[in-house]
Amino acid sequence: MKDEERGFDTPAFYAALDAQREAKELTWRQVAAAAGVSASTLTRMGQGRRPDLDGLARLCVWSGLMANDYIRPTTGRGEPETLARISTYLRADPHLEPETAAMLDKLIRSTYETFRKK
Repeated sequence: MKDEERGFDTPAFYAALDAQREAKELTWRQVAAAAGVSASTLTRMGQGRRPDLDGLARLCVWSGLMANDYIRPTTGRGEPETLARISTYLRADPHLEPETAAMLDKLIRSTYETFRKK
């Protein structure tokens, strides 16, 4: 796999955004306004350049696309550990305060380590 094929696949993400845009019958300027990004961000993406992290997040929220679907493998990449997934879900839960998520994370980690097969 070539180096340019690794990492974030901007052309594929942009094509998916374009499909969303067309389905909603919007212009790129309207997409930019609705997503809260600059029109130049979308122009740069159309030229194959990567968006900044905040822009990517806003476009994912607007479009419903998942950024993970556009990440191409790099060498040595494996599956995330169970605790890493649990921690991510807890911290992303809108029903939990950040402090509560951190406490639950700590509790689950401790319990998991106690019962984990070694």
